[in-house]
Amino acid sequence: MFHFGLEEFKNYIAMAFREEELRKWEPMIASFIEEQRPREEIRSQVDLDYSIDIDDQSIEIFEIRPRWNSPDEKVKIPIGKTKWVRRQRVWKIYWQRADMNWHKYDPLPQTDALKEFIEELKEDPYACFWG
Repeated sequence: MFHFGLEEFKNYIAMAFREEELRKWEPMIASFIEEQRPREEIRSQVDLDYSIDIDDQSIEIFEIRPRWNSPDEKVKIPIGKTKWVRRQRVWKIYWQRADMNWHKYDPLPQTDALKEFIEELKEDPYACFWG
């Protein structure tokens, strides 16, 4: 159970995605995923999906594949991540390096439009997201 003082509660609420934001942004991400997914007949071997962390204000794109040493188990392989920074009104963009940590995507560290993050993922001009 969490115990918040009034100011902490206000800050917590201010940080989470708002409902109207989700209604605007989630269809954009869902549409991108649907466009990029592999053919249906191979999706058991490789697929694409996303997750939205409401509290962290982030969206992560990942591949889903069978684990190499346990094919019945599925693993999520991160592709890209963006995080909404409300006070700055920007999306910060991250990619996961070989050290398995998220790093700022220096070619485009932030954008004010989620569409621009999606376009950067599609184009991947520096092969940071798709390899």
